Amino acid sequence: MTEPLLKVENLRQHFKISRNFTVKAVNGVSFEIYPGETYGLVGESGSGKTTIGRSIIRLYDPTDGEIIFNRDKISGELSDKIRRRLRKNMQMIFQDPMSSLNPRKKIGDIIGEGLDIHKLYSSQKERGEIIGEILKKVGLSPAHAERYPQQFSGGQRQRVGIARALVMNPKLIIADECISALDVSIQAQVVNLMKDIQSETKCAYLFIAHDLSMVKYISDRIGVLHKGYLVETGTTQEIFTNPAHPYTQSLLSAVPQPNPAVEKKRQLISYDASKIDYEKCTMRQISDSHFVLESGEN
Repeated sequence: MTEPLLKVENLRQHFKISRNFTVKAVNGVSFEIYPGETYGLVGESGSGKTTIGRSIIRLYDPTDGEIIFNRDKISGELSDKIRRRLRKNMQMIFQDPMSSLNPRKKIGDIIGEGLDIHKLYSSQKERGEIIGEILKKVGLSPAHAERYPQQFSGGQRQRVGIARALVMNPKLIIADECISALDVSIQAQVVNLMKDIQSETKCAYLFIAHDLSMVKYISDRIGVLHKGYLVETGTTQEIFTNPAHPYTQSLLSAVPQPNPAVEKKRQLISYDASKIDYEKCTMRQISDSHFVLESGEN
């Protein structure tokens, strides 16, 4: 098997709120992402999905654990050389397409900021050509480079966010709920665009979402998060056809069905985690790629 592009081992991210209180957002999460694949990360709000993405790209300093990206250890202190490689080869698409774009800058300058920092062009003409090409790739016009973010719709702004990530030609893109703020029809357009770009550039995605249908459509493998713990991970087919953890079963049972006859008979599965001590649980291997967190009662 190909060497992993990203390897996360026992990642912990805790936030000290006061002298006596610490929020344990992520607890001992481990997974791998291979070149050219999409790893979906799902779970309810507050489960730690976004925190994991921000810790990997080093917007947060991890409390504990090891992160290996493209053979570089990026947890702990970063040297200038590794930091520059990380910033160039890993990019993030943020959840809110408006708040992540500077309203005082033109689209061309927003997309070209990474090019400016890393000096990836030899002339202003080449810079404009690179920005024009990436805008066309995401379905926008090169003329849009002279406009401001507030002159675009939500779907167009998200395309700008994708263009800003792609312009660096990264090896890994962290998509942090990048479709949750969009209409359903626009969601399909954006996800199809991401799949087309992946087939062309061979980049890998960490696709963070709570929409299980979209995660099923775009992901090769899926990890299920609950209360900061990775409770199950496996291929998309394994997770959706043979969910092993009760929380995964509960999530899947909540997905509405488009067939009224099937929807009438759909049974909701409840999951009570109050008796589960995740600290005492261990991962059990079901198949080559399917792992589940064994639950134990207090």
